[in-house]
Amino acid sequence: MLSVTPIAAFDDNYIWMIRSENRAAIVDPGDPDVVTVALEAEGLVLDTILITHHHGDHTGGIETLVERHEGARVIGPKNSPTQALYQEVVGDGDHVEVLGMTFSVLGVPGHTLDHIAYAQEQQRLLFCGDTLFVGGCGRLFEGTAEQMQSSLAKLIKLPQDTQVFCAHEYTQSNLRFASHVEPDNEALAALVSTVAERRARGEPTVPSTIAQECATNPFVRWESAEIRRRLKAENRYVGDRPAEVLGAVRAWKDEF
Repeated sequence: MLSVTPIAAFDDNYIWMIRSENRAAIVDPGDPDVVTVALEAEGLVLDTILITHHHGDHTGGIETLVERHEGARVIGPKNSPTQALYQEVVGDGDHVEVLGMTFSVLGVPGHTLDHIAYAQEQQRLLFCGDTLFVGGCGRLFEGTAEQMQSSLAKLIKLPQDTQVFCAHEYTQSNLRFASHVEPDNEALAALVSTVAERRARGEPTVPSTIAQECATNPFVRWESAEIRRRLKAENRYVGDRPAEVLGAVRAWKDEF
C-alpha cells in the first residue's frame, strides 16, 4: 500500500511524496531542498520523480535531486520543453511502474500542451498537477478551452472516490469564485465552511475527491442550469457546448 504526504513549497505549492516502506516517489519537485529535508526526516530512499508538466515550480528541483540521490529515475511527459531532464517519457494511455504499483498516464492538455496526470486505480489516487484544483482548474496558458474541457471530462470519469492530489493550495480563492458563480449550491456552501475551518487550523485542503469536485467545482459543472443562467446574466454566455461553458467560466475567473 502506498501512503501520500504533502511537502509544502514556495507560497502555495504541494510537492507530493508517495511512500512504500523505505522508498519514495516525488511528484513535481519544484524545490529540491524541502524534498531532501522530508526524505531525510523519514529515512527514505528517493526512487522516482514524476513530472506532470514543464513549469519551473514543478521541475526546478529535478537536476539537484538526481545529483543528490543516485539511481533516482525521472518520468515526464512527451513533447515537453523540459524533456531533456527525463529518463523516461510517457503520454496518454501509457502505464508506469512506481514503487511496485502500476500508474496510468492520462494526457490532460489545457494548462500546458504537455500536461499529463498519473492515476493509481487500485488505491484511487490521482496526481493531476495544475489541471484540476479543489474548486478550480488551471489557467489556459498554452491550450484551448476545448482541450481543457476534454481533459477535465477525462478526469471526472474516474471513480468518484478517487482522491485528487493537485499541486496548489488555491482552494479558498477558488471557492469564493465558485460561490459567486453558483450561489445556490448547498454542497458548495458546506464545503466553504469546512475549508475555512481546516485553513484556520493550518491544514491542507487537499486531497479532494472526484465526487466533491463534481458537486462543487464550477469548471466541471458545465451542465449546471444555474451556472448557465449566471453566465447569461453576466453577458458571458457564448454557447451550449460544454467547452463553451467551461471557456466562459475560465475567462470570468481570470478577471475575478
